[in-house]
Amino acid sequence: MAKKIYNFKPGPATLPDEVMQKAQDEFTDYQGQGYGIAEESHRSKTFQEIMDKTQNNIRELLGIGDDYAVLFLQGGASLQFSMLPMNLMLDGKPACYADTGSWASKAIKEAKLFGDVNVVYSGKEKNYSEIGDPHSWQIPADASYCYVCTNNTIFGTQLRSLPDTGNVPVIADMSSDIFSRPINMDNYDVIFAGAQKNLGPAGVTLVVMRKDLAERTKDTVPTMLAYPTHIEKNSLFNTPPTFAIYMVGLMTDWIKKQGGLEGMEKLTNAKSNSLYEYIDSSSFYTGTAEPADRSTMNVCLRLPTEELEQKFLKESEEAGLLGLKGHRSVGGIRVSIYNGMPLQGVEKLIDFMSEFEKANS
Repeated sequence: MAKKIYNFKPGPATLPDEVMQKAQDEFTDYQGQGYGIAEESHRSKTFQEIMDKTQNNIRELLGIGDDYAVLFLQGGASLQFSMLPMNLMLDGKPACYADTGSWASKAIKEAKLFGDVNVVYSGKEKNYSEIGDPHSWQIPADASYCYVCTNNTIFGTQLRSLPDTGNVPVIADMSSDIFSRPINMDNYDVIFAGAQKNLGPAGVTLVVMRKDLAERTKDTVPTMLAYPTHIEKNSLFNTPPTFAIYMVGLMTDWIKKQGGLEGMEKLTNAKSNSLYEYIDSSSFYTGTAEPADRSTMNVCLRLPTEELEQKFLKESEEAGLLGLKGHRSVGGIRVSIYNGMPLQGVEKLIDFMSEFEKANS
């Protein structure tokens, strides 16, 4: 490359250089086999070893045992918006949803197709700029489950704690902050994430769920959409996205080398804290999320005018800082600093922001 490019795109997102180099080395000749890993059969011993290693990495990182299933599914996180209520909603028992952003809103829309939905929190009136205290949410004791999105990519907010749900199962969409910090899996019954932000390339969705929850699935659920199908067949009922799973394996290897989730949290905080500290010290840049709920993954900000934002985007791209345009529904600037973004990328961005501020104030 003529110059180092830092990719701040919101997904598919940047991956560590070490991971990409390993994938390049094995793409056409996987461990001396004479052919590439993307050509390997999902029924082969070679791929089964990849699958086992990747599942074991995830179990180790999350600290879970055999009471949880680790599944690699397709259809993106968006398909889970339908699969979850289709499989887990109980007759006559509402599902509780927190509407903290666009993706939670989409999940609510799908859940209403399958039963009653109780929206226990909505941040819509405040343009999803805050989440507040989840402990204030009222969760009925007979609810089918409680659904949350832990990080909201479009609006730059992040859930800091869970509501008090008692024995009501907790389901979490972690697509945009999975493996960026430790979590206590005793507090979660299902977590899921599209891989393309923090875990690898697009094409595979990780679902980790308590196996006993799958016993709720009715016989009327189509075979391919039933969790028991994929649990029984170890994600091999149909041909899975083999290369994407292989990449998740490489990415989880890399996360373990960084010190696991504790190490990732240190890196995540170093990146986000330095960026927020600069924004807070500036009168030129303004963060859009309430400080208590600000995301460590997606930093959303505005400049004094839209004209300056367009100039910022043009000049930042020329400087090798890509993908900083805010979501089309909100505008502004969005800095996505997922697991694969090195600290050096954030430092270069801050240097650019400082020079841009000096030249345009």
